[in-house]
Amino acid sequence: MLELYQFELSQYSEKVRLILDYKGLQYRKIEVTPGIGQVELFRLTGQRQVPVLKDGYNYIVDSTEIAKYLDIRYPERPIIPQDDKQRGLCLMMEEWADESIGIKGRKALFYAISQDQNFRKALLPTSVPDVFKTFVGEVPNDLLKVLGFGVGYSPEIVQKAIADLKQDLEALCLILADSPYLLGDQPTLADLAVAGLSILLKFPDGPYLDLPVSLRGKGVPGLADNLAYERFFAWRDRLYAEFRKPLVDFTANTGTTAPTSIEIE
Repeated sequence: MLELYQFELSQYSEKVRLILDYKGLQYRKIEVTPGIGQVELFRLTGQRQVPVLKDGYNYIVDSTEIAKYLDIRYPERPIIPQDDKQRGLCLMMEEWADESIGIKGRKALFYAISQDQNFRKALLPTSVPDVFKTFVGEVPNDLLKVLGFGVGYSPEIVQKAIADLKQDLEALCLILADSPYLLGDQPTLADLAVAGLSILLKFPDGPYLDLPVSLRGKGVPGLADNLAYERFFAWRDRLYAEFRKPLVDFTANTGTTAPTSIEIE
């Protein structure tokens, strides 16, 4: 079985999960423990960052390379068009999404958690003790802003990222005005990349991520709740409903349980 070394809230990991689900491939998620798990991942692959896909004895790093590998190795339900122009547009849009929505989405989420202590507490894994959640929630917003400077997330940079994301979402809404998918009538890697990378802007309104139910449909203020971008997020949620496999249903009817995080052995 395919194995995906990942972080649950990594947009690039989600991009790969969405591709795997679209292709109907079975895979095992391996949640990499930050720090020590990344050291072990480097020993195995020469790569500290996730996602990394293991297929037999092969390790494929980087979400774009994983997407290309999967389309060659598992050609059913192709995601990269054969037509030259469509292929070029698909790869260009996927690269744009990585560099724009992927990177700027992290900055936008930082803004959201620095403004709302309840939001940042809710993002912590359920296994985190309540006392630590309380401590995180009580960290002053001003201190988080100072920490943001330390990682290059000054208020000016964060606000610029949010402004850019608004323009990106407006453009996507225009593209989707008369088309079911970004490049026409069939989904491609461009759709799966844009949809997966957008999770930090607004979490999907369904059981697709190992997050508290209260966070479903929530996201960055000014983006997630802005009616101007409703078309995009409605499209994203429709794509999820069509292709993304739900994690687990927490109702008693299914008999399923929440996924277990696994350290690299």
